[in-house]
Amino acid sequence: MPSQRSSSGAAGPGGAASESGSVRSVERALEILNLLSEDRPRVTIREIVEETGLAKTTVIRIAHTLVQNGLLWSTDTGFMAGPGLWRWAHLAHHAWELPAQMQQMMQDLAKEQQETVNLYIRRDIHRICIAQAESPRALRHVVRIGDELPLWGGASSKALLLDADDALVKRVAASAPRGVEHLDADELRAAIEVVRAEGFAASHGERESGVSAVAVPLLDDAGSVFAALSVSGSTPRFSEERVIEIVPALRSLADGMAGRGLGAAFGRAR
Repeated sequence: MPSQRSSSGAAGPGGAASESGSVRSVERALEILNLLSEDRPRVTIREIVEETGLAKTTVIRIAHTLVQNGLLWSTDTGFMAGPGLWRWAHLAHHAWELPAQMQQMMQDLAKEQQETVNLYIRRDIHRICIAQAESPRALRHVVRIGDELPLWGGASSKALLLDADDALVKRVAASAPRGVEHLDADELRAAIEVVRAEGFAASHGERESGVSAVAVPLLDDAGSVFAALSVSGSTPRFSEERVIEIVPALRSLADGMAGRGLGAAFGRAR
């Protein structure tokens, strides 16, 4: 998949670099864009100031720049996503959309297991859903394609963290809310090792109450994890026996997708 390069920390002409190496002005612009969602298609200057903590003059300057570049569109009721984002959306769609055959494979598994099937990749301390086949059941677990979820909980997260170094594990553990069973790095490492030994991960209500999942990693030729495939649904349907029944079908699909070049499509050898 596209590489996840870390920044060298050098500041460019666009603004000073933060401690993480990213450029502050770019971070602020993205923070403003990230306020937009399906539930909130427009955002006002006042809302941006209140939610980002940035000075009003800074917000106005950044918003104006985004409008000039087509990434925001100014209306009488606030700013909405700009037409310039269509080009990026088009590029992302073609870069990440699964081949039709693999989409059908996921749909077949969702129908067979009567549960939702998701494909995730890791981005730093988050996982992103890049493909989904919904369960045919009325009561089902669904996330949106493109949703960014935390790595501190969930079966897919543990599968994606199999190759994680100690520093990443610590950052993921530190990102967990205080109320989440006081997750620490040692507990997370232990959970990852269980996945390594068993070849799959299972979770019950870790991130969202009443939701369970089973996940397996997708590996490239070097044995490195490049994605995680999961089956998820209502916890009462995920007994220990049911989890064991799901695993072989999930592994078969993961191997089939990797064997058909999914890793290569994401820039990973297979």
